[in-house]
Amino acid sequence: MTDESTVIELKNLTKVYQNGVEFRALDNANLRIEKGEFVAIVGPSGSGKSTLMHLIGLLDTPSSGTLLIDGKDVTKMSDKERSGMRNRILGFVFQYHHLLPDFTALENVMMPLLIAGKSREKAKNVAEELLEKVGLEGRMDHRPGELSGGQNQRVAIARALSCSPAIVLGDEPTGNLDTKSGDMIYELLRQLNREYNQTFIVVTHNDDLASKADKIIRLVDGKITVR
Repeated sequence: MTDESTVIELKNLTKVYQNGVEFRALDNANLRIEKGEFVAIVGPSGSGKSTLMHLIGLLDTPSSGTLLIDGKDVTKMSDKERSGMRNRILGFVFQYHHLLPDFTALENVMMPLLIAGKSREKAKNVAEELLEKVGLEGRMDHRPGELSGGQNQRVAIARALSCSPAIVLGDEPTGNLDTKSGDMIYELLRQLNREYNQTFIVVTHNDDLASKADKIIRLVDGKITVR
C-alpha cells in the first residue's frame, strides 16, 4: 500500500524498445517521489531521462512493472483514462515554450482553462493572477514574438500551472536559455514549488541547478540512483 504522501511510485518499471536490437531505456526502476518535492533528473544523453519523463507524464506506456500516480496504477488504465488523468493532475513545461504565436500571453495561459470548460471570466482571472506571479503583469497583451526567450518560458510556466496540477514536469525548461535567464527560471520554479506545494520534476543537464533540488535522480544506462 502506498503512503498518502507518495505521489509517484515506480516498481520494477521497465521500458524496452525493439528496433532489430533490444534497447532497455529504463531497467527495473524503483522510485518514490513525495508530494511537494522538487526533483531533478540528471544523466548523460541516452541514459533514459526522457523515457522516464514520458512514462511519468503518461505520454508512453512501460513494457513491464508498475507505475502508481496519486495512488492509482496507471499501467492498468485505458488510453482514455490515462488522457483524463494527464489533463487533471499533470502540467508540462518544455525546453521550447510551444506557445501559440498568434495569441497574447494572457490568451495562451487562458487556453487550457477554456478547454477544461471554465468560463472566459474565470479563465481570464486565473491567467492574470499567474502572469503576475511570474512577473509578467506588464506583458500580458504581448505575443510570443514580442517577448524574450525567458519571458516566453515564464508564460509557458504560467500556462502549465493554470489548471492547478498536482505534478509539474519540466523537460529541460532552461535548456534553451542563456545562463542568467536559465537561473532565473529555475529559481522561479523553486519559488512556485514552495508556494503551491506542488510536486516538480525537472530534467536538466545543469548539475549546479540540479544541486538545488530536494532529490536528485541520476540515470545511467536506464538504471536509477537517488541522492
